[in-house]
Parts: sequence; structure tokens; C-alpha cells
Amino acid sequence: MIHNRKRFAYRPGQVPPRGELCPTPNTILDEERREYSLPEAYRYCERMAQEHYENVPVASRFLPEGMRPHVFAIYAFARAADDFADEAHYRDRRFEALDLWGEELLRAFHGEADHPIFVALRDTVERRELPITPFMDLLTAFRMDQSVSRYATFQELRGYCAHSCEPLGRLVLYLFGYRDPSLHCFADDMCTGLQLATFLQDLSLDFNGHRQRLYLPQEDLRHFGVTEHDLRDGAMTLAFRDLMRFQVSRARSLLERGRPLIDRIGPDLSFELELTWHSGQAVLDKIESVDYDVFHRRPVLNSADRARLLARAVARRWPRFIGAR
Repeated sequence: MIHNRKRFAYRPGQVPPRGELCPTPNTILDEERREYSLPEAYRYCERMAQEHYENVPVASRFLPEGMRPHVFAIYAFARAADDFADEAHYRDRRFEALDLWGEELLRAFHGEADHPIFVALRDTVERRELPITPFMDLLTAFRMDQSVSRYATFQELRGYCAHSCEPLGRLVLYLFGYRDPSLHCFADDMCTGLQLATFLQDLSLDFNGHRQRLYLPQEDLRHFGVTEHDLRDGAMTLAFRDLMRFQVSRARSLLERGRPLIDRIGPDLSFELELTWHSGQAVLDKIESVDYDVFHRRPVLNSADRARLLARAVARRWPRFIGAR
């Protein structure tokens, strides 16, 4: 039986103790269907964020405390669907899982939910008046991953990004009340720059692993004289390094195109976006630091890197940061 969310006495930011409802990849889809309290549901989403590596911050302590659970809810929805599309243990039920996620999303937007992620998401959608379109766009991207594994041009790849990452940026802006379309354009560029950095970071994982996907445009491979055979062999040729140097530059240019967003929003979100922007640049720095050899070592950000990112962000925005605390 579905109960109205007002039944639960809940203040955003209030969560139950650690240890409750620890999601694992094997249980997310088949989680017990019952009446979850909002603290339970939001804690479930928070645990998902804690247990996954991400290049960028996810609801860091620099966000207003009451907003963090809502970010976790959006993250959990997207993270679970991404796992359905990518992870090996969903190999035989990907479409089933994504279809179920779409049905659960529609139920949540009609006020019904009995899965912890959707109990939290329903509350977030209602409180923050979020539209359904960006969520549906994300599911479209995850379905595309099941049938499209190559992109002829960068324009085609950008079309994929319009579904896979840009909706997340728009949802975060909606969440904080920023609905100006000009801000969304900056967010789209920043999110695509971040997505391209991830594609380069995970080139070997996506192409040589079970996913067999290549997010480098075919036109760029031809231009630089790199073949898929070269990629499969992990050949660190001059041509491959030239290709990667160009891809890194393209990602940086998109991050720069999106950077004005940071200075056009309020302190409730701007510092988080500052950290996000620096994180994307740092991933690209890491790729360059290994001379583009992403085949033999995946360049990731460690705790020391994140400390340096925080210092850079504070150094750039210290006066505004102090005023926001």
C-alpha cells in the first residue's frame, strides 16, 4: 500500500545510522518492495554515492545540508540505471532492468513508490518541482548503449552526451532553482567536457572490456591514422598520442565554455561547481601525466589530488566562499 509522503516526519539531512539498507549491485533491482520511510530511502541513496568512485564531488559538505539528500536521490537513480546498462552481472537482463526503471520513474511522478530510490526521488521531485524529461533522457542514453557502440562524428557523440550527461547538469540546476536557459547552455558544455574526460579515462575499460564500446569519433581516428586494431593492442604510437592530445584539448575547451556558469549562480551551488570543474581538469591532467597511456593504468584522482583541488578552488573563490559560510 502506498502512503502519502506527508505521513513521515522528515527534515532533509536527517538520516538513520550507518548500516541500514546497504545497497549492492545484486540487490538494487530486486530490492524488497515495502513502505520505506524517507530517512531510510535517502540513506540508501547516500550509501550508493559513498560506495562508488566518481571523478567529481557528489553532494559534498559544501552544499547546503538540506539539499544534499536530494542530490543523492538523483545520483542513485542515475547510478543504478548506468549499472544496469554497463555492469556484467546485468548482462542478461539489461532491457528488462531499464524498462522497469522507466516504469518506476513514471509511478514516482504519479506519487507512488515502494523502492527506496524512488521513495527518495518522489519526495525530491515533489519538493523541488523537477520535470520528468531529464530523467527520461538519461534512460534513453542507457538504452542507446545497448545498440550503439561507435560514433561516426563528434556531432553524433555530442548527441549521445545530450542524453547521457547534460540532463544531470540541468537537474542539478533545477534542484537549486536555476531555470534560466542560458545557464543550462553553460551546464551542457561543462557536463559534456566532464563526460569526454571520463571517456578518455575509461577508454580501455569501455573498448577492451565486456562493453566493447568506443567513444572516440571514427572521423578522428581516420584523421590521426589510428585503427581499432591499434587500440585493441594498446599501441602507444605517435599517432595515438596525437589523437589523445586532441581529445584532451577538446574536453578542456568544453570545460572552459561551461566555466562562466560558476560565476553566474549563487553560493549555494557555485563552490560545488568550482570543485567539479577543477576535478574535470585534474582528470585530464592525470591523462597527460601518464603520456596518454590509459591502456596500462587508469588515471584516477586520489585523496592527495582532491586536497589539491580543494585548495585551488578555495584560492580562487576565497572571498565569496567565506561570505557564503
